[in-house]
Amino acid sequence: MAPFIHPQLQSLVAKMTLFDTILFYVIHFVDKVLLWHRLPVLLGLAYLGIRRRLHYRYNLLHVGGENGVNYDKQHYSYRTAAGTCNHPEDHLVGSQGTCFGRNMPPTALNYGLLDPHPALVASKLLARKSFVDSGDQFNMIACSWIQFMIHDWIDHLEDTEQVELSVPDEGFASGCPLKTFKFFKTKKFQTGSSHTKFGFQNTRTPWWDGSVIYGNNEKGMSRVRIFREGKLKISEDGLLEHDEKGIPVSGDVRNTWAGYSLLQALFIKEHNAVCDMLKKHYPDFDDEQLYRYARLVTSAVIAKIHTIDWTVELLKTDTLRASMRINWYGFFGKKIKDLFGNIFGPELSGLVGLKEPRDHGVPYSLTEEFTSVYRMHALLPEEIVLRKLKPATGANKSLPIHEKVPMAELIGKQGEKRLSKIGMEQMLLSMGHQSCGAVALWNFPSWLRNLISHDIDGEERPDPVDMATMEVYRDRERGVPRYNEFRRNLLMIPIKKKIKGFAISETAFFIFVIMASRRLEADRFFTTNFNAKTYTNEGLEWVNKTENLKDVIDRHFPRMTENMMSSSSAFSVWDAKPDPKKLLPIYLR
Repeated sequence: MAPFIHPQLQSLVAKMTLFDTILFYVIHFVDKVLLWHRLPVLLGLAYLGIRRRLHYRYNLLHVGGENGVNYDKQHYSYRTAAGTCNHPEDHLVGSQGTCFGRNMPPTALNYGLLDPHPALVASKLLARKSFVDSGDQFNMIACSWIQFMIHDWIDHLEDTEQVELSVPDEGFASGCPLKTFKFFKTKKFQTGSSHTKFGFQNTRTPWWDGSVIYGNNEKGMSRVRIFREGKLKISEDGLLEHDEKGIPVSGDVRNTWAGYSLLQALFIKEHNAVCDMLKKHYPDFDDEQLYRYARLVTSAVIAKIHTIDWTVELLKTDTLRASMRINWYGFFGKKIKDLFGNIFGPELSGLVGLKEPRDHGVPYSLTEEFTSVYRMHALLPEEIVLRKLKPATGANKSLPIHEKVPMAELIGKQGEKRLSKIGMEQMLLSMGHQSCGAVALWNFPSWLRNLISHDIDGEERPDPVDMATMEVYRDRERGVPRYNEFRRNLLMIPIKKKIKGFAISETAFFIFVIMASRRLEADRFFTTNFNAKTYTNEGLEWVNKTENLKDVIDRHFPRMTENMMSSSSAFSVWDAKPDPKKLLPIYLR
């Protein structure tokens, strides 16, 4: 008789406690027999809750040492430039230059970096044959948003030594655009740990601290501030300012394109609007006070939008909508939390506003596996379809096409010039009305396979790279397990298909289950210090009343969404039908 536990998972389960083994049997039964995403919402939530507990216990590995010290938390009642002084006891945890953690040990399989050659994998499995879009579910604003977030969270420190990949004849014949290309290795550090002997450093701050617009250190922060009324630099046309070299003035300028730059500008406008609001209520606040409070508020708005708006559209099912709202508001929902605050604990009142941060015994970081599953370049199309600002007359109220612009013309300095001619409003409307690509095989953009990339200062590098090939190499270089080994480490049965309503795979989703919650509950500015004393009463109210990206757009472009958008979310294609109205629960709204 075949064993109940899948043979490839038995060795992992053998290491569990008795209670965790029982919990594993529950989710394993569902995986084998019922399929969790088909369960009623409450049972689906219970399944995800059990999974999250097991992943917290067995899929959080610390990499690197702890060299920080305790600090005066009352003195540091604001987000620092480099992400220090956030962990309750160690001022360095989660700061710029600390190591990526792991959700599983580095691969134990004996494959070489070039086995099989990354260029062959890229050409045979990734290269776009014809553009496949995501339908009405996800638009180009949603596509740009994830780059906006990645540039807030993660970037690996590079070595000074370059790798040169020479594509084998078979790969070149299969359509690789570059016969050979160079890029910098990821700098490797010895950790001295028994379970992870090497690690890699993050050059960005992994907290949800808005560093994508504020910068990751004092130098970056100073570059974007005007040091007056707490505000950040923005041009008269509402887009980013540029320096004498044509490089945008913003918190992160590496590998920019027009859509990403537009979101940076939108949230600089949001920051400056918060400054104006605070100045009105607190006329005695100086520049530094206004800046610090506005950064807290704007960062929280970004985190909230990602949690209960963007992610809900990415994983469009009732169970996931309920799950993400529970992360922010708790099972009892927004109205109960507004009345009583977070008094019922993480499940009933949400992770936001907990009395103390929770890191489950592992100092906070983002992980190598998280980096891997957030590779979503397939979302990018081959061109942006610019729309006319006025809808067509007659029965058809959609925006007519004005021009199609190749993506290659919208990246880097050239893209910044093109965006300034297009203008913020037309670009935003056009992105809202255009579906992005589907995260699927054979849908990697062709223009990213012969790309001039940027360094951290926004300067163009001399050699073009094939991003598809390089991404395969990067995962191997950093020891990320290959697909089925990855699934086994997440207690998953090898091989499954994408869930209906998910824009990503179930494998990637379970990494999200761990890390989406962790980004909130490990951060003292979303837990202990998520209060009126830290944010001000008006700042906290600003966050509480902002429910989605649509609210931010309406704040800066009044009546735009009312006149130009029928979809329920600004991350869905704007002329799509709205989601059907539903009564309580979801949970409990």
